[in-house]
Amino acid sequence: MNTPHDIPYEQARDGNRAFWDEITPVHLCSYGVERFLEGERWLPLKILDEVGDVKGRSLLHLQCHFGLDSLAWVRQGAEVTGVDFSPQAIDAARKLAQTAQLPAKFICSDIYDLPQNLEGAFDIIFTSIGVLCWLKDLRGWAQVIAHFLKEGSFFYIMDGHPLLYTFDDEGNWHFELSYFHKDLPYEWEGTDYMEPGFNTKGNTYEWQWTISDIVNAVLDAGLQLSFFNEFGALADPVYPQMVQREDGLYTFPNMPVPLPILFSLKASKENHK
Repeated sequence: MNTPHDIPYEQARDGNRAFWDEITPVHLCSYGVERFLEGERWLPLKILDEVGDVKGRSLLHLQCHFGLDSLAWVRQGAEVTGVDFSPQAIDAARKLAQTAQLPAKFICSDIYDLPQNLEGAFDIIFTSIGVLCWLKDLRGWAQVIAHFLKEGSFFYIMDGHPLLYTFDDEGNWHFELSYFHKDLPYEWEGTDYMEPGFNTKGNTYEWQWTISDIVNAVLDAGLQLSFFNEFGALADPVYPQMVQREDGLYTFPNMPVPLPILFSLKASKENHK
């Protein structure tokens, strides 16, 4: 069991960046890139349904990794700009866009530095699954989102439910970590959720956030909440550990009772006349 680790933020950020640089070529082999290039649908059905029609709309994808979701939105008709702090991931995203012959712009930037590295405003800001735990400053993150949203436009996120991160990694559903936020990050050995047998050179650093932390950060940034949904199962296996139930939906195995494992949130920026 890990305890919050007293480490300078810059050291934690740089350690995480090194991890994502190292893991990018591994994910290029394990994420299903070939299936995507062959035309297989990539974005989960629930995300497509909740985001809606994106044709002709500008979309900013934050924490885009090597751009697979970004390019999937291009296929849906969006004009996409993807952002990630990993140089290796952004390089891979640009190469993948060329291979797929899909137009997208990719920028390498720390999310908190993005207002200094990108101009303009967007119709949609999107991020999904496995993103919030890497953020030290959730209110700063929400302020960046508000900065880049056009008036009358919206932000959408789907991510792992904060409750999910409190359980052990062995699938026993024992509580291991506090649900509540701490300023210091948890330090983890450099293993990967897609390739558990792959050990990276350094450790990673993650922050736990509660539902109220997430919602209040968005509200405090001046956005208006459209919906907040919680899911115990989805039509797509968005985590590799998920298994299919008799009803066809995917969830984690051996849960003692039905639990929320994912959430989605949509919030808009009001028009000011």
